[in-house]
Amino acid sequence: MKMASGATPLIALDAVALDTETTGLDASKARIVQIGALAIGAGRLLEGATLDLLVDPGVPIPSASSRIHNITNALVRNSPPFPAAWEKLREFAAGRVLVGHSIGFDLAVLEKETGRANLPWERPRTLCVRLLAKVANPGLADYSLDALASWLGVTVGGRHSALGDAKAAAEIFLALLPKLQERGIRTLAEAERASLRLTSELDKAHQAGWVAPVAAPAAPVFQAIDPYAYRHRIGDLMSAPPIVVRSDATARDVIALMVERRISSVFVSDAGEPGAPIGDYGIVTERDVMRLIAARGEAAFSCRVGEIATRPLASIRTQAFAYRAIGRMDRLKIRHLAVRHEDGRLAGIVSARDLLKLRAGVAINLDDRLEATGSAAEMAAAWATLPTVADGLIAERLDARVIAEIVSEELCAVTRRAAMLAEASMAAEGFGAPPCPWTLLVLGSGGRGESLLAADQDNAIVFAAGEPGGPEDRWFAELGRRIADILDTAGVPYCKGGVMAKNPEFRGSLDLWKSRIADWVRRSRPQDLLNVDIFFDMRPIHGDNAMGWELFEHAYRTGHGEAHFAKLLGANLDQIGNPFTLFGGFQLEDGRLDLKKYGLFPIVATARTLAIRHDVRERSTKARLERLIGLGIGGDQDMAAMLSGHALLLSLLLAQQSRDLHSGIPASNRVEVAKLSKVEQADLKSVLKQLQSASALVKDLMFG
Repeated sequence: MKMASGATPLIALDAVALDTETTGLDASKARIVQIGALAIGAGRLLEGATLDLLVDPGVPIPSASSRIHNITNALVRNSPPFPAAWEKLREFAAGRVLVGHSIGFDLAVLEKETGRANLPWERPRTLCVRLLAKVANPGLADYSLDALASWLGVTVGGRHSALGDAKAAAEIFLALLPKLQERGIRTLAEAERASLRLTSELDKAHQAGWVAPVAAPAAPVFQAIDPYAYRHRIGDLMSAPPIVVRSDATARDVIALMVERRISSVFVSDAGEPGAPIGDYGIVTERDVMRLIAARGEAAFSCRVGEIATRPLASIRTQAFAYRAIGRMDRLKIRHLAVRHEDGRLAGIVSARDLLKLRAGVAINLDDRLEATGSAAEMAAAWATLPTVADGLIAERLDARVIAEIVSEELCAVTRRAAMLAEASMAAEGFGAPPCPWTLLVLGSGGRGESLLAADQDNAIVFAAGEPGGPEDRWFAELGRRIADILDTAGVPYCKGGVMAKNPEFRGSLDLWKSRIADWVRRSRPQDLLNVDIFFDMRPIHGDNAMGWELFEHAYRTGHGEAHFAKLLGANLDQIGNPFTLFGGFQLEDGRLDLKKYGLFPIVATARTLAIRHDVRERSTKARLERLIGLGIGGDQDMAAMLSGHALLLSLLLAQQSRDLHSGIPASNRVEVAKLSKVEQADLKSVLKQLQSASALVKDLMFG
């Protein structure tokens, strides 16, 4: 279990719901007579994970208190004293956030008890469901446990027993999550920040002698990160070309080949040739051969390897980062991964031996859990590790463009997994399998490999055939809706601009998409091309990806053939606006500057527009600018400045988003200029001044 950070989604929170029963209501004098706790994980109560302890308070229990909780002196006579109970509670709650109703009272009593016993006390991270309920519904007349249970439809059992009240608090907490999400409160730090705004409630707790029920969001703790695993892609580490034998080759043949080539595995196919779709192959490893010999003795050497090959292959993309291969091997308990090209053809192999140097003493914090998640809540838990990894990579001074590529890889992975879960849920509910081949596209920054920590959904669906409103379209509309809902729950919010496959304009047959592209290039006004530009950043991530790449090639071919279309896209650069005041300062709003509007947009739009015009079929801004410089169309210095400016802007935004997420402020595209160093402010000013001429640059290079 990984420690929660401020960026952890509430639905993914590892928590413990806690309640205590005491000898009285004066927190300074009350002694604990019972502790109840239940574990929460992935948005649900964890079955069997409970703690129910009677505690000998060492003092008589007043009869008035016994009448409330039914715990008498006789009942606790042989129970352990507080130090023993405290040790069990600490072990049970280790690494988890404590949740309770009016939990400030419980914290105050626990702090006093540890002091009496000379035990160390460290305030745990906590949330109070009473405060969260007030955030979710400020108009309720009563925030008692019973009133909240009634409002949320929670059944309360065992009232005034520690375990019963802890269970009620846990179920109230879980029922509050969608209501908090409606108010834009998704993460632990956002919940803490919202609770801290209820100053009158905090004052009441203080006056009662309670510990504050919630503390300010904790500063992030940076963990050791292996930058090598996040710098290198599998295509750079794999062994290629792949060694392939025919299915009718014998084990003796394969052993001889492994010894000769000093390899630990071979691929197997009927044709015995590389370069085919990955589904045509199996794999035989040295361990497979050893097991065969152990089982069959001498007869093993004449066995056909097609009989023992493992199918289907576990595989990974050439462009995946090394950390993904490490995580996948750990999850699947294997030592070899096939490597595939983007179009699904076998490219090579990567082994645990190839990756061994990445494991020495440092953490690989992003694993392959996303690929095995079975619910939106489990996806949220896996997705929640990303900000912490980004923090570590920022601290390692990794190029911000590489960090953005990693974030984008994870965004594509979580989107792909959402599609798989959505498909499975439709099959389980009687909708059947997809009516025809299809592919899911990620658009915009995710497709370019430039997503940051404020990523939302940008996706589209292409299917082989079917008319708008027809049976195929209706099936994929339902799929798109489920994908969007799963992603939103998992921590990737709905796109405010509606760029989601659940909406008709971002869903359609291959022919319909080609018709749309033909329509786009005939438009006459820049405003008619809203959300069209991000389509040229597409990346197919699930399903029949070849269909997506066909559409990508068609879009570029068509866009390149119509100079008027690129001119219209470039005309949007005229609307950038001026980031500076009359006296040369930054144009701020609430102390912040929108770096997407004034910085990233002009760079990305310049690179995309010129790439379409000059038929540069790249997706990332960096690759587009580098290729454009290589064409010799002019403007080399300006585009080189854009390359370095792009890296600076991404770096500043990543750092700001990290600070905001851990402080409970929703990540955005705006930076707090006062937090930048003088050097950073000067560099930023220089970049933004240069970008004021982006529109003129595009016009100059349009026909270069």
